[in-house]
Amino acid sequence: MPIGGQKQPPVVRELASAVLDGVELSAEWNRQFETRVIEDYDSSPLFELAALTEAESIEWCYGCGRCVPVCPVDVVGEYGPRKVHRKLQTGINLLDDPDLWLCTTCGNCLRVCPKQVDMIKIMPAAREAAMAQGKEVPAELQGVFESTFKYGNALGQSPRKRPAWTKGAGVPVRDLTKEPGRVEYLLYVEDYWAYHPRGNDAAQAFARIMHRLGIDYGILGHEEKTLGDSQRLAGEKGLFEMLMEQVVETLDRFEFGAIVTPDPHGFNALAKIYPKYGHEFNVLHYTQLLAPRIGELEFTTPLDMRVTFHDPCYLGRHNGEYDAPRQILEALPGLELVEMMRCRENGYCCGGGGGGMWLDGHTVNHTSERLSERRVREAAETGANVLAVCCPYEVSRFEDGVKSTGLDGQLKVRDLAELVDQALGGPGAVS
Repeated sequence: MPIGGQKQPPVVRELASAVLDGVELSAEWNRQFETRVIEDYDSSPLFELAALTEAESIEWCYGCGRCVPVCPVDVVGEYGPRKVHRKLQTGINLLDDPDLWLCTTCGNCLRVCPKQVDMIKIMPAAREAAMAQGKEVPAELQGVFESTFKYGNALGQSPRKRPAWTKGAGVPVRDLTKEPGRVEYLLYVEDYWAYHPRGNDAAQAFARIMHRLGIDYGILGHEEKTLGDSQRLAGEKGLFEMLMEQVVETLDRFEFGAIVTPDPHGFNALAKIYPKYGHEFNVLHYTQLLAPRIGELEFTTPLDMRVTFHDPCYLGRHNGEYDAPRQILEALPGLELVEMMRCRENGYCCGGGGGGMWLDGHTVNHTSERLSERRVREAAETGANVLAVCCPYEVSRFEDGVKSTGLDGQLKVRDLAELVDQALGGPGAVS
């Protein structure tokens, strides 16, 4: 019977027989072993992938497996960078495999990888190559690409509706397309705060906080377009570059000191990706703006909540900001902050990064539960009654997860801006 109950390549059978017979193999045989295994398995897909621009590190993997237990997709499925590498070694073409669309580019594998195999570069490069070769793209993702190209946002909404959220803020919000002039901060709202109903709640809360602080800021109104980082990571580099050119052209027409945005993905684009193309901006995530000034606010309403916080991958692991959100939460009266087991550097991904926000229909066929469902279970295990977030993708993802896991009524999901606003006596979040 074959060792392990499975058919093995000739070189593996040769090694196994030698070990069982107590035969000492030559140094030359050992030096050639890895190459011979690769040849027996026809690993041409590995070398073809490594030849893509920015994907060369896939060859550096030596199979230690450290990435697998920290991969959020493997927790709920059968996946992991080492497993992807092994498939490539054995002749499976990633460009034709469902695994191509499972990675959320959360970065946790890179954090622990001793060889710095960078899936944040590898997967977008592979996805871009798949599209260029006419491979099948999940329909839901293709729809997002088309909406982004046509409307400048992932939700397929009219640009004219982008500033509509301001009507419910209850405070003035300066639209620079109607009231031009220099501002201290340009609020780059991004798609989900601008268009999604729960995003509107957070955007309006943030506007009230900015008004309380007396901060001079404005928005781009209907001229704002998505910064496109998630589209880039999903493989549409061409679409991203087109958007970037349009965004930069728009920004050049307005005067501002710095950009503040609620979206960690947009923050990542402005902080790390746009500069690679020569476009430098002073950019802050909204928690980084609020944290140093949280002491200026006079809170009137104790929250009486036990809160746990979810670290966004693109604010935390990708950009190193873990403290600002916690400084805000710790300043709120009546709030008890408790941490989940997976937090900070080892925080668990919500599933929305790298295009995952729009791929739930695909991933459901390859996982036992959504990443967002797993995360709300972890939040509930802390005994918290509120899960606090600071990424526009996460409120709707986690609220859906709360409902599908039967935690409705036990756990609420709130943006940090909503909690601050509520502590100020404002309407805060929905009930």
